Amino acid sequence: MVWYENEVQRLEQERAALTYEPKLLFYGSSSIRLWESLNEDFAGYQPVNLGFGGSTLAACDWFFDRLVAPFHPESIIVYAGDNDLGDGRHPEEVFIFFQQLISRTRQQFGDIPLAFISIKPSVARWNIVDSIRYTNKIIEAEIKRQANNLHFINVYNRMTDNSGYPKREFLDPDGLHINAKGYALWKEIILQYLSARTT
Repeated sequence: MVWYENEVQRLEQERAALTYEPKLLFYGSSSIRLWESLNEDFAGYQPVNLGFGGSTLAACDWFFDRLVAPFHPESIIVYAGDNDLGDGRHPEEVFIFFQQLISRTRQQFGDIPLAFISIKPSVARWNIVDSIRYTNKIIEAEIKRQANNLHFINVYNRMTDNSGYPKREFLDPDGLHINAKGYALWKEIILQYLSARTT
């Protein structure tokens, strides 16, 4: 995990400089890190961006104590797993890391809402789309099974066309990362989730 150290130290320095107590933590990979309008998009929820580039769900679990535990959030939203599968890990391994992240969250923060954003479809990783779909399926099933303030935020379906292929309009030219239109879609979907929790 040494290759994440610079990014992790950056987040630790940013935490030390915060002038407010975040209530909503966004934690995960570059899909979170590159969300430049995140603080503005969710201003009413006092968010903080804890994304670090290239991170895996395994890395999110590994760095939990350094990056997440120091906060006192009211809820957490996670996006990760994409890079685990891209690195060749099996869906079952990603599932285990997800279970570990649940356990860490419950031990540290009790029964606060913990939401997992579905792994997104992408042109660049179309060769592993079956693994992405299966990982989403088993994580969603586990969330429904536990039902203890766990939530599944499905962005996958809205990012695909009628044939099930990724919509390029939501992706950067590299076919992997999300563009501004993609983030606007994520904002819409996540705000619906947050609004449903408070009504």
